[in-house]
Amino acid sequence: MQSTFYTAPNSHHFQLPWKSPEPNFTARKSIPQKPQNRFKTLTLTNSLSIPLGYESEEGIDHVPPGPGPRPEPASPGRLPVVIRRSDKVCRYFWDGSRLQLVCVDGGASSFSFNFDDGFRKMFRLCGSAVRDFFIPKQVSGNYMDYVKWKLLHRVFSSALQVLATQAMLRAIGIGYSRSLPSAAALNWVLKDGLGRLSRCIYTAGLASVFDTNLKRVRFSTSVMFSLSIGVELLTPVFPQYFLLLASIANIAKQISLASYLATNTAIRQSFAIADNLGEVSAKAQIQTVCFDNLGLLLAAVLNILLKNNQSLQAGLPFVIYPIFSAVDLFGIYQGLKHVHLQTLTKDRLEIILNIWIESGYVPSPAEVSKEEGVDFLWSKGKKNWPIRIGCLNPNDQIPKLSMMAMQYSSGEDYYFICMEIFHKGVKRTKQQGILLCLREGASTADIIMGLLQACYIRKALLVRRSWWESLLRVGDALDSVLNEWSKVIEDSKRCAQRDLSLLYEQMLGLGWAAKNILLSTEEQARYSFVDD
Repeated sequence: MQSTFYTAPNSHHFQLPWKSPEPNFTARKSIPQKPQNRFKTLTLTNSLSIPLGYESEEGIDHVPPGPGPRPEPASPGRLPVVIRRSDKVCRYFWDGSRLQLVCVDGGASSFSFNFDDGFRKMFRLCGSAVRDFFIPKQVSGNYMDYVKWKLLHRVFSSALQVLATQAMLRAIGIGYSRSLPSAAALNWVLKDGLGRLSRCIYTAGLASVFDTNLKRVRFSTSVMFSLSIGVELLTPVFPQYFLLLASIANIAKQISLASYLATNTAIRQSFAIADNLGEVSAKAQIQTVCFDNLGLLLAAVLNILLKNNQSLQAGLPFVIYPIFSAVDLFGIYQGLKHVHLQTLTKDRLEIILNIWIESGYVPSPAEVSKEEGVDFLWSKGKKNWPIRIGCLNPNDQIPKLSMMAMQYSSGEDYYFICMEIFHKGVKRTKQQGILLCLREGASTADIIMGLLQACYIRKALLVRRSWWESLLRVGDALDSVLNEWSKVIEDSKRCAQRDLSLLYEQMLGLGWAAKNILLSTEEQARYSFVDD
């Protein structure tokens, strides 16, 4: 909990008790003293080295602001400053010669013991200790929801891993009962080596995807991890194919592990509102260890209950695997919904710009996270006139308006916008889209400006959707629509220039990391302008 230091603005109006050396605190003519000697005798009885909440107690000796006489404190030795710790409330007292920090917990004069109060205090103390052990001091409000779903995910995932390891050990005992122990060890080493090699290849080829499609990659690799456990459970059924099955499962596990490690930093950073990433990471490790141990306990209990029936114990993994896997993936999915990333990607920025155009405000990271979801592969490209950042593909059909956009681009422009026709799906269905081509040296402001203009263009095209779609199917009607297309480009650019400054200011105010935009490898393609 963050320490908040606050001194009441009217605190200097109080008659401080140590100004008078007389024990009865009667008022008399003050004697001038040097400031450096005033507090020489003050000694603290409690250590203040831990983070504390420091504030002026509301309702206790509170002096209302404004002119007028100031009332005297209710007690000469009671000071209007209260320290709120996680487990108790303390207040400063001055006894005439020493400053003391006394635990009050609702009343300084109440010292009678009550069983119910004692039980509540003990319960509050235990809850506070557990919270301080697992939860960082300063995190965003959605962190607790994320931890709850993480608990569900880690417990059932850990239990499944224990059962999968037992199955693989049983498979080695069945398939290699007549072989030397070194043969079983060699198979185990080979499957680990193949898995780590695949992990290196995967991370090298998809490095930028971890930033631009974090939630989708995290969930898809979690599904892969769950399926790998299912493959490991099959090894006792087919012990002669142990190396093949174990290698396939370990490859999937290593890929999932690479995705988990690559995306963890960004997820934890989204919760660290005070740049306390180290503390959040440390608490996350504690959570993982404790939650995994609960999963080990669950698997151990299941084995103990079925230890006298070997057939039921062997068939147990196949019964609980679909249930535990479904709960595991559900926990991961729900947990990702509570991750509100502040970094900007093309898809995230497009959601912000669409809401800005339609509603006139910049959404918060929580709103965008809800709209973004996990972003499955099959959900992409379903919008009318989707916007893409990149370069024209010569293999696709290029409208003549696109060639006109390239022809009329100038050296002062850092992007140009054109139409494109691409094919999607297995059936290779044609779809019209908008392409934003970025020039080398384009800044973040240019990217935001270009995407904002593209969103305005899409809004204009959707108003006359059928007319524009029929136009693209008739290639020789260019002269009749060139003026209309030029008008759309000019109007959209004027609107984007008008909104850019206010839009950027509001994005920064809501905590968006607007200094950089994370783009995929295809979106990082740039063109160079050649004036010849």
